[in-house]
Amino acid sequence: MDAFFVSVEELYDPSLKGKPVVVGGRPDERGVVSAASYAARKFGVHSAMPLRTAYKMCPQAIFLDGHPERYREASEKVFEVLREFSPLVEMASIDEAYLDMTGTERLHGPPLKAAHRLHARMKEATGLNCSTGIAAARMVAKIGSDQAKPNGILWVLPGREAEFLAPLDIRKIPGVGKVTEKNLNALGIRKVGDLARLEPAFLEQRFGKWGLALAGKSQGLDAGAWFESEIGEDEGPKSISHEHTFSEDTADTARIESTLSRLCEMVGRRLREHGLTARTLQLKLRYSDFSTITRAHSNERGTEIDTEIYEAIRELFRRNWKPGAKVRLLGVHASGWTEGGQLNLVGEERHEKWARTLATADKLRDRFGESAVSLAASLRGGFREHAQENPASLPGKGRSDPKDPKPL
Repeated sequence: MDAFFVSVEELYDPSLKGKPVVVGGRPDERGVVSAASYAARKFGVHSAMPLRTAYKMCPQAIFLDGHPERYREASEKVFEVLREFSPLVEMASIDEAYLDMTGTERLHGPPLKAAHRLHARMKEATGLNCSTGIAAARMVAKIGSDQAKPNGILWVLPGREAEFLAPLDIRKIPGVGKVTEKNLNALGIRKVGDLARLEPAFLEQRFGKWGLALAGKSQGLDAGAWFESEIGEDEGPKSISHEHTFSEDTADTARIESTLSRLCEMVGRRLREHGLTARTLQLKLRYSDFSTITRAHSNERGTEIDTEIYEAIRELFRRNWKPGAKVRLLGVHASGWTEGGQLNLVGEERHEKWARTLATADKLRDRFGESAVSLAASLRGGFREHAQENPASLPGKGRSDPKDPKPL
């Protein structure tokens, strides 16, 4: 989807159209840009850029906190449109998807015709624009859609993948971040074509399995963990986490623990969305000097209950925090999925009571937004859900599938 968060905001406020708009928070905050309008991008503003940097580059921009509930609703409409074109849809994120169109030519026509039909239907049903990459491999289709923005279509013909990729910067390859880019640049590799000319064995020697994946990607193949599963196959998350960066560093214990409670709520909510219970819970703690520690605790029995997660995380915090030291960032991470475990009778009764209570709370959140219900322990540390957070209720995942019964 094109500038998805901004485009959704424009649907609710048409006066924003054509103006430099930044979604993600206020310009004096420590957060990052979730999305920028194309007018703002002309000034160099882009997603993941610190908000304060974005303000320096484009002080005339309109800065918005964002409305995650609106984006989720729009994403569900997008998913419904995509399902009209193929039963095999993979929502890679709230605003990005892959479709396997194999065998749909008689229904939708050849690739370009199908893409144009999809664009017209998307605009009609959602009021939003999208960009489409067409290719025999997901990675090439993803890069193609990026090159086609805004509101464009790009078809990379089979057999022409390496030729298409060769002149592009190495960062265009999914999974290549700043560290990998620096390491590749040190070897004289700046373009995908530079990478394609190297022997896979050499790349494996330098980068291990990731080197082999890079070799495959440079040729236009779906290589590496990013593209291991089939389209439409939901393997579920390997872990679930949420983080919060304070606008001002704090050593206020009550505020810190309340913020941890809110983060545990967010993690618990997503665990329940996926029908998971986590055995391993991890605390992330970053101080003012950017020194960071992570501490984890594992139980025999997994949990998806907010209060149980919070009890474990709070204990980790109290054991490891340097009293009086100011905290910049907090994070809660859950992993190690289990089928449950044995509790004593009192513990089981308490667990089931909370499970029923939180199921009701989740229904209220589905209807009225994530902030509709909260634990009392979270109130002082309340903060808005960032637009860039991995959302609960991602279309096509868990019980958020539009074809599922709607929540009460």
